[in-house]
Amino acid sequence: MLKKKIAFIGPGVMAEAMIAGLLRKKLADAKNITASGPREERGGELHKKYGIKVSTDNAFTIHEADVVVLSVKPQRLTEVMKGLKGIRPDALVLSIIAGATIKKISTGLKHKAIVRSMPNTPGQIGEGITVWTASKEVTEEQQEMTRAILGALGEEVFVEDESYLDMATALSGSGPAYVFLFTEALIDAGVHMGFPRRIAEQLVLQTIKGSASYYQGASRHPATLRNQVTSPGGTSAEALYYLEKAGFRTAISRAVWAAYQRSLELGKEKPGHIDTDEEK
Repeated sequence: MLKKKIAFIGPGVMAEAMIAGLLRKKLADAKNITASGPREERGGELHKKYGIKVSTDNAFTIHEADVVVLSVKPQRLTEVMKGLKGIRPDALVLSIIAGATIKKISTGLKHKAIVRSMPNTPGQIGEGITVWTASKEVTEEQQEMTRAILGALGEEVFVEDESYLDMATALSGSGPAYVFLFTEALIDAGVHMGFPRRIAEQLVLQTIKGSASYYQGASRHPATLRNQVTSPGGTSAEALYYLEKAGFRTAISRAVWAAYQRSLELGKEKPGHIDTDEEK
């Protein structure tokens, strides 16, 4: 990996997280990493921070790359691929673009070795999880490179069925947004009751963190753990009654399904359509 040349097309948040993780784990040499994007100031920022090469010329960036990471917004992919015609035949193309199928990327680039993946934002601190799949042309060596690159973001899960990628986009890819909204709601509830915001934040954050760790170590169904803290006629039972009455489970399920449908739509998006809610 240290000798492999990696080109990032689209130097956004997740691309930076991958770069930082690769360098932190000593899986790549900064001199072999190049990030390309339209904004010179963004490139300068990454060069100063990580010592990598930067460019505004995508075609030049991919010329000698062993791995080309596609990390642009979904709506820009079709246009960007038009300028990526010089990819080496033996190179690996690794996409982290929501909704972009292997077929779409392979057709657009006229390239066969494609990995499609869906990371999430906790990857910025090495605590993310990425679901990925690969075309049949991806070699065993390239699969191992993929595991190393994605492992720099946290955990990685390989799936053979590409349809799982759109599901993962809705569940784990967008998942942090749901968690942050829930966190915000709990903090606001604490402030509404009278807690200073800093104390409400401390209580909520440690409760979420501790509950997740406890669940991970307990290896029991979450319903069992929920029942442990729900005494008959108690405060938790009263709160859960109102959550169920308000359709909490249904709202979560419908939200994830809506995200899943949107991921499918992104794969069919017409060039030029812009959805400002999609961030990369």
